[in-house]
This record gives sequence, C-alpha cells and structure tokens, in this order.
Amino acid sequence: MNFESVYLAHSSLVYNVALQYVQNKEDAEEITQDVFIKVHDKHKDFKGDSALKTWIYRITINTSLDYIKAKNRKKRAAFKNRDDHALEFITDFNHPGVALENKEAMAKLFAAIEQLPENQRTTLILLKVEDLSQKEVAKILDKSPKAIESIFTRAKANLKKIIADSEGL
Repeated sequence: MNFESVYLAHSSLVYNVALQYVQNKEDAEEITQDVFIKVHDKHKDFKGDSALKTWIYRITINTSLDYIKAKNRKKRAAFKNRDDHALEFITDFNHPGVALENKEAMAKLFAAIEQLPENQRTTLILLKVEDLSQKEVAKILDKSPKAIESIFTRAKANLKKIIADSEGL
C-alpha cells in the first residue's frame, strides 16, 4: 500500500466527512491528520475484507465521534451549556458550497443533526451529505441495508421533531 497515493485518493473524502461532524475547518483538518496517522499505523491490520474506502470511512467516522466526545468532555468541564455550543457553529461554521446567506440556517440544521443519536447522525450524514447508497452505508456501518433504511427513517422523524421543538412549533 503506497501511503501517498492512499492519502491523495482519500484525503478530501476524509476531510469532508469530518467536516460534517464538527462543522469547523480546523477541527476537520485535525481529524483528517489523525485519520491518516491511524491509516498509516494500522495499514498492516487491513485484511481486505472490505474496500479500502470503506475501511477509511469507518476510521473517519470513529475518529470524528471520538473527537466530538473529547471536545464535549472538555466543554462540560468548563461548564458550558449545549446552547453556547450551538452558537459556536454560527461563528465557526465554514462548509464549502454553503452560501453566506444560508450560513446561520445551515448552522442550526447541523446543530439539530448533532442532537441525533450517534447511529442516526452517522447514517444521515453518509446517505444525504456524502450521497452514498444504502448498500454502501450498510457495509461501512456493518449493518443490513434494511437496518440502514430503518435507522434513516427514525433519523428523519427525530430531526423533524428537534427542529419543530427548537422553533417552538
């Protein structure tokens, strides 16, 4: 495995997936670095049971979730509340392709997505943001396509409820 070619082929994928989780350029860059350190260190563990891209997706998702958990632990230690964290997205949110006038709306949407349970958030991001098929997501998450469909349905329902509650509807 030529590490440089793996990095060149997958770095933008890793960065974009990480960005979906953290909505912050610098954090996404840090996660990208962490992912490729793990890929480099663990490439001998890759057995080829799945595609290399699938393996890298799994590492990226797990690294992103771990990063968020660590950040939340630090945040709780500093006694910040969740609403303060959601407001940070508005100032830090810098996702490629999002027009400036939509920045606040997108920040609120991603803050709502962040409130979903981990499996629902990951499924939603991979299906709708990364535009992967249910079959691809099933492979990445080691679940059946039917389970992915069910998780996605629950994610949509929960997201609608979170948004409605936040708007006082």
